[in-house]
Amino acid sequence: MLIVPLQPIPNQTVTVTLNDQVTQLNVYQTVGGLFIDVLVNNVLIIGGVICQDLNRIIRSLYLGFSGDLAFIDNQPEIVYGQKVYSDPHYSGLGTRFSLAYLFPDELLSNEG
Repeated sequence: MLIVPLQPIPNQTVTVTLNDQVTQLNVYQTVGGLFIDVLVNNVLIIGGVICQDLNRIIRSLYLGFSGDLAFIDNQPEIVYGQKVYSDPHYSGLGTRFSLAYLFPDELLSNEG
């Protein structure tokens, strides 16, 4: 797993090499939540995906992306003694919420 550095700003574009893939990530906050577009070599792989805690973003091998991405809530709230994880918001990017790149060998082998 590799953490992709993000800033706590509502709209940002980050270019990073993930497993030999030159990847552009457009991360943007709307009233409906935080969303992401993923491009490899300037070609859109998947766009307008809502960002949710521990919910993989790419999910499908046929899209041609090696590995996957997921947001992680690093600081869940404690409510009545239970941890409550939240979906990411731009204000917590880089601290409370991390964007993780998952290498292919970290994913289940029966994807499809």
